[in-house]
Amino acid sequence: MAERIWLDVPYADKDRAKKAGAWWDPVAKRWFAPRKGMTELQEWAAAPDVPDLLPGEDRTLGNGLFVDLVPSSCWFTNVRSCVTPKDWERLRRMITRRAGMRCEACGATEDRQTERWLEAHERWVYDDATRTQHLKRLICLCTDCHTATHYGYAQVRGLESKAFAHLTKVTKMDGVTARRHIDTAFALWRRRSAHAWTLDLSILTDAGVTVQRPPSADKRRGVAAATLAAEHELRRPGLVREDAGGIAARIAIEREIALPTPTSKSPRSVAAAPPARKPAVPSPREEPTSLLRRIFRRGR
Repeated sequence: MAERIWLDVPYADKDRAKKAGAWWDPVAKRWFAPRKGMTELQEWAAAPDVPDLLPGEDRTLGNGLFVDLVPSSCWFTNVRSCVTPKDWERLRRMITRRAGMRCEACGATEDRQTERWLEAHERWVYDDATRTQHLKRLICLCTDCHTATHYGYAQVRGLESKAFAHLTKVTKMDGVTARRHIDTAFALWRRRSAHAWTLDLSILTDAGVTVQRPPSADKRRGVAAATLAAEHELRRPGLVREDAGGIAARIAIEREIALPTPTSKSPRSVAAAPPARKPAVPSPREEPTSLLRRIFRRGR
């Protein structure tokens, strides 16, 4: 069989690429050109693969599943918001491939029926002396592990019970121990959120990935509020499914919130279960849900 002419097609572009003649390889999970010389597919011409080990990456950092909260002053400085959609596709492909198409926390594979997907998560190191947030690892997590990892975000989306159940299932922590772990993570989050951090993405730039400037610190909470509102709209019954990035952009325009360069998210990344009752375990001393909601409201 002739060698595939691979393409780098971001999820948001898949319909356009398909209309232009691109074919999908379900085994490689990647789009390709069925023949040479298809100029209509040129915009998705593949760039060289990202190396499996990024320069300066620590593949031992942050193994397993734990609550890993990004300070509110760092919201929307995640990798996906700082790279072009094509470069994100290259990174996502590398991350899932080197993980053997399995979650690196629980070992699960993708499951279309349950809407469990493989997603990229960043591990950061925070230098308190220089107030620098260093990207040190990219890890492959399934949707369930990713939801538990971003526990505060799970709360404001009505997914706390699901996140808590998955956290205890994977880590084998009992309810009290798990709640203590969550409280500790939120205490650290509050301390770090009190400061502005400089972003260091050198493990990407040194690998040839072009980095875009993230939104300024004073705009990030507004972007977060718009994105959360967009996800709520996506879950409304009977709503024609629209890309979360597009809804967030519309909400942002209405509320005069500055958004970063659009990097449309797959609907799979915002699928949500209906809210459920909280686990029957001791509540934290300060309810993180209400704290996060106050911050989101300030962003509006």
